[in-house]
Amino acid sequence: MLKKQDVICVSSIDWDFIWQGHQEIMSTLADHGNRVLFIENTGVRTPSFRDIPRLRKRIYNWLHSVKGVRKIKDNLYVYSPIILPFPYSRIARFINRHLLLSTLSKWIKSMRFSSPILWTFLPTALVQDIIDAIDSKLVVYYCIDNFSASSSQAKKIKKAEARIVKNSDLVFVTAKNLYDYCSQYNKDVHVFPYGVNMEIYEKVKGQNAAVPEDMKAIKHPIVGYVGGVHKWIDFELIKFLAVSNPDKSFVFVGPLQQNVDELKNMPNIYFLGQKQYAQLPYYVLQFDTCLIPYLITDYTKNVYPTKINEYLSLGKSVVSTAIPEVTAFNERNDDVIYIGINKEEMNSNIGKVLKEKSGTDFYSKRVAIAEKEGSWKIKIEKMCDLIEKKISQKDRERSLKWKDSLLKMYRMSKRWLVYLLGVSMAAYLLLFCTPFIWFVGEPLKVSSRLEKADAIVVFAGGVGESGKAGQGYEERVKYAVDLYKEGYAKYLIFSSGYVYAIKESEIMQALAVSLGVPPNAIVLEERATNTYQNVAYSVEILRKMHMKRAIIVSSPYNMLRISLVCNKNVKDIRFMYMPIPYSIFFGDGKIIRHSHIFAITHEYLGIAYYWFKGYI
Repeated sequence: MLKKQDVICVSSIDWDFIWQGHQEIMSTLADHGNRVLFIENTGVRTPSFRDIPRLRKRIYNWLHSVKGVRKIKDNLYVYSPIILPFPYSRIARFINRHLLLSTLSKWIKSMRFSSPILWTFLPTALVQDIIDAIDSKLVVYYCIDNFSASSSQAKKIKKAEARIVKNSDLVFVTAKNLYDYCSQYNKDVHVFPYGVNMEIYEKVKGQNAAVPEDMKAIKHPIVGYVGGVHKWIDFELIKFLAVSNPDKSFVFVGPLQQNVDELKNMPNIYFLGQKQYAQLPYYVLQFDTCLIPYLITDYTKNVYPTKINEYLSLGKSVVSTAIPEVTAFNERNDDVIYIGINKEEMNSNIGKVLKEKSGTDFYSKRVAIAEKEGSWKIKIEKMCDLIEKKISQKDRERSLKWKDSLLKMYRMSKRWLVYLLGVSMAAYLLLFCTPFIWFVGEPLKVSSRLEKADAIVVFAGGVGESGKAGQGYEERVKYAVDLYKEGYAKYLIFSSGYVYAIKESEIMQALAVSLGVPPNAIVLEERATNTYQNVAYSVEILRKMHMKRAIIVSSPYNMLRISLVCNKNVKDIRFMYMPIPYSIFFGDGKIIRHSHIFAITHEYLGIAYYWFKGYI
């Protein structure tokens, strides 16, 4: 049995669903000192209305846990992820991968999970993302169903499942057909049909077990079924048997997963709902015979009904339809199951088994078969033996191949270095040795025909074209002063909310005054810290002064963003856009500098951000 291992289990059912192998295996591993994180079902189909109770329960569990994780008992934790319910959408998968891995990475770090065993019951693309992202020491896939036949949507799962089967270190299956399928992709496939917790069933043997309250009024003989009442049950068969045997009671113990209103109205059919796993033996004890009434479909051809061994462990007779795994079970166990190939045979078999005489050796034979075929304890021990051997094998292979692995890593690093150098060189040549930057920057340059206006508005440099604070405003002020002196406007408005040692707007004012502009011709706007605010706060001033025409002075590459903001947000003022004609930060405009690249990149990012914010 495994001990002191860390295990992450990706389940195909939720923890609070019918107790099955998922919970049994992980609970057993936790009891033996292994730390287990059980990830509840992330889905193979889009939920429908009948899934609302399960989704409500999932949300409840998430809200009453720590980011979806709750502790069940020592060493066992359950994660109830809230993700987008579209398992075959690429966008949803991208988002879900981020949501899942974000929590998982934090969990692994906080719990110090070291190279966990990753055990999955689910073969989806999202699970493959988890496998790829986690540094696991071993990947185990337990193939318990033909998922692609479970629904029309789930047919899309085949490609992802084939990849998971191929990439798993060990593959366990529950049925021969699943073994044949998985063996196409992986050589290490082992058959482990679902088992029974014999200890729970042993407890009710040889004692005068109490009759469950909801069965006391049901008359014998009782034909019973334990398990989910789902779409794979032959409800026409149930109706036929109930009508043909009005003196018998047909009892179903398990959650309703399908509409059974028609059968509920029949006087000798009883649906008792879901029970705790430990209670099931007390119900099976009251059955006079047990039923496996499955349809024969592509899905059920791969189903090994766990309830076979649950029934047999209490010595009960079993009547079943001819699904392949039950037929195979009969072939290796002396036809212990009564199999019917049609409704009439099923009805006849129920009559036969109810006539069995007490005191025969049937009871002992069935119990012995259940112990041989179905003990979870034995199955889990065998699985763990295979896992331990595979871990040891991988460790030996790593120790023998350390030199090759190290050289491979160096070769990969060398290839990446060459690749990065090549990309860097190509980027340098593109940016500095071709007209690419001029081509990209040209659409940012917006200018208008110069006409007289009421004011000249100067947007300060902020961090400037150089990317450093306090640079760029000098050139803009000087150009605005030149326009003022040429008589294009009577007022200068300096817009900047930046503060260095002194307010930038005041520095601009002082520079303009030193260049010959009267102080009463200068208006300061001292709040703006970005282009959008430059426009908004300057427009407030223009409106208060009843001005209708304004010249805006700024950097050449800033003009497109300014014009887009003005066009969307200002309708009552006419603007003329006059970029400064020359900048020491850009040189003569013939040699590409880093300042060009910074300014152009900054502007395109700014335009994208403004579009996102709705400013333009």
